[in-house]
Amino acid sequence: MMLSWAKRRALVVFTALILLQIAAVLLHLMLGERDIPPAEVLRSLLGSGNGDYQFTIHQLRLPRVLTGMLVGCGLALAGTMLQAITKNPLASPGVIGLNSGAAAAVVAVLVLIPAFPMRLMPWVAFGGAFAAAAVIYGLSWKRGDSSSPVRMLLIGVGISAMAGALITYLLTVSSIFRVSQASVWMAGSLYGRTWEHFWPLLPWQLVLLAAALALSRRLDLLLLDTQTSAGLGLKVEALRLVFILLSVGLAGSAVAMAGTVGFVGLMAPHMARHLVGTRSLVRLPVAALLGGLIVMLADLLGRLAFAPHEIPAGLITALIGVPYMLYLLLRHRTI
Repeated sequence: MMLSWAKRRALVVFTALILLQIAAVLLHLMLGERDIPPAEVLRSLLGSGNGDYQFTIHQLRLPRVLTGMLVGCGLALAGTMLQAITKNPLASPGVIGLNSGAAAAVVAVLVLIPAFPMRLMPWVAFGGAFAAAAVIYGLSWKRGDSSSPVRMLLIGVGISAMAGALITYLLTVSSIFRVSQASVWMAGSLYGRTWEHFWPLLPWQLVLLAAALALSRRLDLLLLDTQTSAGLGLKVEALRLVFILLSVGLAGSAVAMAGTVGFVGLMAPHMARHLVGTRSLVRLPVAALLGGLIVMLADLLGRLAFAPHEIPAGLITALIGVPYMLYLLLRHRTI
């Protein structure tokens, strides 16, 4: 059976993004303060490489780039779902306040409980993002019977400001060492990321991605107006809450491991929509691949552009994301 044009295009896009992901990983492993020949990288990945390169590849560069990939995937997925349930192209984990809530919780733990185990940090971030989401969702109810997407965005901006104030207070009363540690993390840096960061993050991303794909058809129905969705038998508020919780888990776990890498959840969903359309079953994995690619390339650029100094990936994504957000504002003047 011949595939339709849309399916062929989606398959081509998906294949191209997979290849670009592999290329980005290989570039990360090859380039740095100590460049490694491509053949040596491949031999090392296959288990027969030079022992001199093994530590650099397997303990320093590989966990860092794979963690960055998962962080980008999580933020992109969260942004895609938030834009659908709010019907607003500017919605993202950063704009709506989820990243700020997660960041405030993690900074509090970094400052107050220095010995807190890293494997439990996603739960801390989830708690902070969940608290922010609960306040946003609760205050966005309109006339007591439904939540208003516009109010969700506006309240999210306020929550972000409050979380930022809390973070500033915590840093003000902390020691210089804790302040420097938290500041590097808040900038969205992947510096020093190890397998200790990758393995706790992996199940969060895989499980929540599977849940999002399983509910993708219902996410498409939420793009309709509320009355039409309800007329089709959809429990709009219950589903909206489910997708908010999925977004909380994806964004919170990503923030826990890499800090506030901004604008990925804003850019990747739009890029995916332009490439494969609005059908969520296709758009979600494409957005995830794009988000992972954005973070990996931003981290690579941050490592190489000003070597031997490193620029956090979050600053690179902000440099790209701010003009992109201004472009969206000009394009969607009715927002």
